[in-house]
Amino acid sequence: MQRSQTKLEFTLREQALTPIITAYWRDYLMLCKPKIVAMIVFTAIVGMLLSTPDMVPMSILISGSLGIWLAAASAAVINHIVDQKIDAVMVRTQARPLAKGNISSQSAKIFALVLGIASMIILVFFVNALTAILTLTSLIGYGFIYSMYLKRATPQNIVIGGAAGAAPPVLGWVAVTGSLDPNSLLLFLIVFAWTPPHFWALAIYRRNDYANAQIPMLPITHGVGFTRLYILLYTIVLFIVSLLPFITYMSGPVYLLGAVLLGCGFLYYGIRMQTDHDDRLAVQAFSYSIFYLMALFSFLLVDHYMPLILGAMSS
Repeated sequence: MQRSQTKLEFTLREQALTPIITAYWRDYLMLCKPKIVAMIVFTAIVGMLLSTPDMVPMSILISGSLGIWLAAASAAVINHIVDQKIDAVMVRTQARPLAKGNISSQSAKIFALVLGIASMIILVFFVNALTAILTLTSLIGYGFIYSMYLKRATPQNIVIGGAAGAAPPVLGWVAVTGSLDPNSLLLFLIVFAWTPPHFWALAIYRRNDYANAQIPMLPITHGVGFTRLYILLYTIVLFIVSLLPFITYMSGPVYLLGAVLLGCGFLYYGIRMQTDHDDRLAVQAFSYSIFYLMALFSFLLVDHYMPLILGAMSS
């Protein structure tokens, strides 16, 4: 009887703790910004695959992706730590774990450190030292320079800080080749040019949030109309930059077709925003920008492997 009662108490206690533990780990996962990190790793993997006409060694593909994922997650956690006070003010970020107090700052710091160290160990010992150095530089750029200083210092924060976010394709490329290549820098330029119109569209929609948090985003310091104009100008720059892989013979006509169609879609939003001032359009532009980047890099991959696809179809 006593044994049955003890077993029942243990079962009830386990059932009570399970949702708490699950929620706790969800909080840690949220600290890593999984959706953003997934996009980062995707562009890094594309960089790996484009770096060679052959197949990427599976060991490099797995180790490189994991190392870059851990570093990006570490930078995301650092960003949460730095921004926890303003996150508590902004409606968009009030549910974040540190802002709600679900996780302590000390625990988050330890978590970020563990992720960062694990990333460096994997990249140094299983990939190569150059990838580790560049990844660490990117981590410092986003987690510390952008999050701690640039974000609060200048309305050009997202332009300057965008360099860290544009690094993953280069990291992927270097993970395979062990060296920097001009073609990898073209991928960097695409993401670098994409970042401002992508983020400024969100900043227009969330401008009251940023104003309350006293973050000098472009719509706050220079006005929404000025920001809309800059979105259009940067979208034009992005359209031109996106053609460089074809112009430099890095990619072929399949990529060119995709780049032109996707670029025209982005330009549509940039042009329309000059006369249509509905904030819902800014949200649509932001959503499209995410689709744009994923689709553009997908076209790079399809074009890269088109000879193999055609060869398989003809055999």
